[in-house]
Amino acid sequence: MKFETDYIEKLAKIIADNGLTEISLEDGEQAITIRKDLPEFVSAPAVAAPAPVVCSTTVTPVHTVEVEKEAPKGKAITSPMVGTFYAAPSPEAAPFVEIGKTISEGDVVCIVEAMKLMNEIKAEHSGKVTQICVKNGDPVEFGQVLMYVE
Repeated sequence: MKFETDYIEKLAKIIADNGLTEISLEDGEQAITIRKDLPEFVSAPAVAAPAPVVCSTTVTPVHTVEVEKEAPKGKAITSPMVGTFYAAPSPEAAPFVEIGKTISEGDVVCIVEAMKLMNEIKAEHSGKVTQICVKNGDPVEFGQVLMYVE
């Protein structure tokens, strides 16, 4: 059995997102170590930069329409970690919150799954949910705005 490419890419993302420099794993007779490039001031092996690629494309003018986005209203509730956003406790259940719903400080507003752990995200302030910025099942980053409460 070999380590799958998707699995290796997820490990690389974990390194990048969490400020790690290396991950090593062993599974039976196979092992993998993934290292992040070190800063220049640390002695590291030199790597030649790839040659630049020149592409030629023809650009055809396209009519664009500017859409004015409504400015977010209220205080942001952000993700405290990298993971997957879930609006409800289970696929069959109703969402924790919907636009227009009034919530109180400490109410669970969503779940962020990280490393197979379900983390309840609680409201830091009371108010009415004015905007939900992510969809159920979307990946989220640390500090990414999940919703606004006014």
